Amino acid sequence: MELPKGRATYKKKDGVLTLTEDKKFLVWSPLPANGPPTVSLALDRILNLQQTPDTAAKVILKVIEKPKGTEEGQGQAFLFQFTSPTDARAEANAIKALLSQILSELRGNDPSVPKPIGTPQADANGAAGVSAAMSFASTVNSKGSSIRWFDDNTLKADLELQRSLLNKDEDLAQTYSQALSLKPPSIPDAAFDAQFWSTRIGLLRAHAIEVNQKKGAYNVLSTIKPRTEDGEVKLSLNPEQIQTILHQHPLVRRIYNENVPKVSVATFWSKFFLSKLCKKLRGERVTDVDNTEPLFDKYLDADNSMGFTSKITAAQQLPHIIDINANEENQGGFKSGNRKDVEMRPRTNVPIIRTLNSISEKIMADVAPSDLDPSAGPNGIPDDTRTIDELTLRDLRGETPSSRIILNLKEQSALFSTSSNTVTAQPNSTNATDQALFSQQDPSGVLFEIQADLDMVDEDPSGGIDLRKGIGVNDDSDDEANADPSVPHVTAIPHIGSHNARLAAKSQILSSLKKRQAENTSLSSSGITTSTGTALPLEPMTIPASVSHQCYLTNASSVEFLRQFYSTFMDGNANQAELRYYVDALGKSRERIEALAEEAERLKKEKEGLLMTEAMERFKKTGVKMKRPKVRGGREDVLGLFEGTLVGLRVAEGVWEASGRER
Repeated sequence: MELPKGRATYKKKDGVLTLTEDKKFLVWSPLPANGPPTVSLALDRILNLQQTPDTAAKVILKVIEKPKGTEEGQGQAFLFQFTSPTDARAEANAIKALLSQILSELRGNDPSVPKPIGTPQADANGAAGVSAAMSFASTVNSKGSSIRWFDDNTLKADLELQRSLLNKDEDLAQTYSQALSLKPPSIPDAAFDAQFWSTRIGLLRAHAIEVNQKKGAYNVLSTIKPRTEDGEVKLSLNPEQIQTILHQHPLVRRIYNENVPKVSVATFWSKFFLSKLCKKLRGERVTDVDNTEPLFDKYLDADNSMGFTSKITAAQQLPHIIDINANEENQGGFKSGNRKDVEMRPRTNVPIIRTLNSISEKIMADVAPSDLDPSAGPNGIPDDTRTIDELTLRDLRGETPSSRIILNLKEQSALFSTSSNTVTAQPNSTNATDQALFSQQDPSGVLFEIQADLDMVDEDPSGGIDLRKGIGVNDDSDDEANADPSVPHVTAIPHIGSHNARLAAKSQILSSLKKRQAENTSLSSSGITTSTGTALPLEPMTIPASVSHQCYLTNASSVEFLRQFYSTFMDGNANQAELRYYVDALGKSRERIEALAEEAERLKKEKEGLLMTEAMERFKKTGVKMKRPKVRGGREDVLGLFEGTLVGLRVAEGVWEASGRER
């Protein structure tokens, strides 16, 4: 049987595409096709075949080769466009049919290709394969989503992780460089990397776990040390520290909400870190010679656990058999027994151990438990029935009937009308004509033809296509979106390259740049730096530095109150009094923002007065009248800086009001 062949172009060059006599290679040779082939593809390395549909004008055959070595991706694609003047489609169909037949035979004999479960094959000894149930079980287990640093193939293919490990370990980097320099030229780099890292999977896994570790919670109060310079208290705080303090210590959050903005933010924190309450929360010894702060001293004996939620108790409840507090509540009565030694009794004025234990408990409460009992029920309590249910052979159960929702449609003919009826109803409509044209086309074929054209553009020696011509740019026309003269009072939709569309895009880009520049005005290296290393502008939108710093702190506290509100609101067992407390806190957050806006407006007017005074003095000296100075950084700029926060506060209050109406 004669092998099929066809005239085809590859990379804008004419040639002949055919198969070798042994049917193991697909070869393409440039005309006159009497020399060695330029392209030779082994059939066992062909991954996929694609061809343009019969309705397409161009006849293109796309051959995708498997990735070489351990490379990841879709493989290299080869595009052959058949250009026979007689019948190019018949030549392409003949070659593709033969290739499909050979590839199906090769894949049928490939042991790596999975076989259907219902048709077990015999092994070399003639024994039957595994049962369908066991195959199903192995398939389910293999589909389990494993963490990426436990998958060897993923670690070997992660180039960024390997590069990061080489940058960290100098000895390993030197070993890699020396081994690479001694590599034989016949071994490709991909094969060398696969061999090198296959013996160092443990190092890659350890480095991946180290890189993906997150910093846990810590006692933030112990890291903040106020200092005094020239009789003035100096304190360095960032928004992340404020949020952590308000989260770990609900008592501080309550005091902050009750006294700010009556007391300025800076004054509140400076007094707090010098008070006895701060020393007590740190776990330090409180003495009688410490500074007295009436604002905080009255809260020394207050509870510091109101509104605090624990991820441990939320995920796992304590069984009653070991719940000491529940046993005491159940038994009641009088506690008796030997009294502790005088040295073992906790002192009333030095509850250091109790405070440190409370801080440790709050820090650990932010960590979700990862060692839950696998035999525990949904509420965290071990349940024997759940263990028995897991051991039950589900394969022996009958099939559970599926409970589908029946969708009843009225007037289905109006929803699923044919395109021919649409064309008949509107014979002169452009949309009807387009619908009739599109209904006759195959979407997959159209997409493949477009993709083939794009792939051919990459191989075009002219360097690509003219984008200006492609979007219809006409520099000689002032307006290309004029009304259609044949249809009165109807304006055509401007296309992407029209004059008006380009002007609109230009205006949008320039307005975005101006807004971004205004937000980052006066950005300096002395700005506020967060704990993650992010530099914040010292004077965003020309707001004074004294106000902008309080804006950052106020925004951090407002976001913390929003988070606490939603956490409590979404809890089904939340206390209504606690919810009202957080709603009041949201309202006071808006009051704090308004107070900052008024302060910024006052400073703006003072600056305007100084500039006007300087302008008048210069006018008296020189006689030159200056323009009225334009000063920014007032009320509107502060409210613009808090725009997103204010929207979030209003939405939260709206959610609370809506839930109240439902109740």
